[in-house]
Amino acid sequence: MEKINNFLDGVATPLNGAANWLLRLGLGIAFFLHGYGKLPISEGFVGWLGSKGVPMAELTAYLVAWGEILAGLGIIVGGIIANSLSQLGHFVTRISGGAIGVIMIFALLIAHSDWGIFFGERGSVLFASEQLFLLLLGIYFAIKGNK
Repeated sequence: MEKINNFLDGVATPLNGAANWLLRLGLGIAFFLHGYGKLPISEGFVGWLGSKGVPMAELTAYLVAWGEILAGLGIIVGGIIANSLSQLGHFVTRISGGAIGVIMIFALLIAHSDWGIFFGERGSVLFASEQLFLLLLGIYFAIKGNK
């Protein structure tokens, strides 16, 4: 077992610097694309939000779309500027991660409640896998920032 672990360490060690970027790019790009895909804001999206009881549905639709775009970009940009503007990069990453966490909590409660987080409309137990993964990654970056 030790030989296998040593071999895997030898393979993985040169990639350690890229590991954080795999998560950062995956989350940032996914969130950017989710927001960009909502533009231009359609009457259907606004109507759907209203049907779910979301107040000020039109304003909320714009906030969601632009929040997703900016938070996705913030996760990536926060990492890019981490070396030259350490404190600002750390702040941008943490704020963007927090925004993703908040957006995803509401997405799970409103948009994906039928998928079940604990018990949803379909009676399922805990899983809206992509959304849960995005929530956890957002929280990860809110906690860790660039550290």
